[in-house]
Amino acid sequence: MDMKRYKALIMGCLMGVFLSVFVTEQVFAQKEKFTVVIDPGHGGKDPGAIGASSREKDIVLSVGKQVGQLIQNNHSDVDVVYTRKSDHFVALNRRAEIANKAHADLFISIHCNALDRRKKSPQGVETFVLGLHRSKDNLEVAKAENAVIMYEEDYSTKYEGFDPSQPESYIIFEFMANKFLDQSVYFASMVQNQLVNQSGRTNRNVRQAGFLVLREVAMPSILIELGYISNPQEEKYMKSASGQSSLAKSVYLAFKEYKREYDKKNSVFTNANRQQASSASTVAPMTAGTEYRIQFLTSSRKYSNGAKVFKGLEPVDFYMDGQIYKYTYGRTTDPNEIKRMLKTVQKNFKDAFIIEFADGQRVK
Repeated sequence: MDMKRYKALIMGCLMGVFLSVFVTEQVFAQKEKFTVVIDPGHGGKDPGAIGASSREKDIVLSVGKQVGQLIQNNHSDVDVVYTRKSDHFVALNRRAEIANKAHADLFISIHCNALDRRKKSPQGVETFVLGLHRSKDNLEVAKAENAVIMYEEDYSTKYEGFDPSQPESYIIFEFMANKFLDQSVYFASMVQNQLVNQSGRTNRNVRQAGFLVLREVAMPSILIELGYISNPQEEKYMKSASGQSSLAKSVYLAFKEYKREYDKKNSVFTNANRQQASSASTVAPMTAGTEYRIQFLTSSRKYSNGAKVFKGLEPVDFYMDGQIYKYTYGRTTDPNEIKRMLKTVQKNFKDAFIIEFADGQRVK
């Protein structure tokens, strides 16, 4: 591909992403329910990775449907949308179209990893977000998952010359503006933590790579590699009923925590808007021992004050939620002061929100 063609490809994709984001923001205020899209990878004529006695498309469909059922059983305020609920083929761009049309709030793509059978297979779970390849391994995973477009007619035209086998095609992801990266990493960390600690899987960390299925979804999105189907022990676990149940439960528990934080954040803004709408309203006195902080970052890593990731915020505190570090800025008992501080923090951390502590413990 020459540079002129690259530029056209990049501009076309960016316009698609920005348009999707614009449309999503326009309808957000009208939405009453939280919508999550479950995307079991592959299907139909595309089996995905092949194990000794199982196929990726079957495993991820079973796990995906179980995740969706757990959400439906426990969250009446959530709509669950599937990109597929049976063994049929769905093109990658169609998966994004389904999510965007549903004005979804979260996109979960589920897959199994694999390695060439001539090599000794590793094991472990990885959770990916859209971004640049940080290693050759990440690139190889993206190549394998993106190769599904080869099953589509006119894929070269449909994806504007993108060739999943050519590393140079991935230059496009260097120019992608992902408005939802912070939220995606946040949710990916929760999922990875649950898969490792609840399901007992080997930790291969949260990673970034260029997945076509995540490229055009206008919402926080992740791609989960449940394990290596090329590893005999992991294949046995993933195709078992107990293994699939545990994996689905882990993804659900991460969703449950993400949704709780989402509701908490929206509740703060809703209450703030109600107070501003009433000119006669006054801030109710707080109970003793209550203080407000701003949560702006979540990570599986521990950072010290002054770290570049904080973008100049100092001093920064943190509290632990399982194995996850949740970083906060500011401490005050004045609701109006914390709202002013929030506006400042959101200049660099758009997803920052206010949380409460009572006697040193997070109020949830």
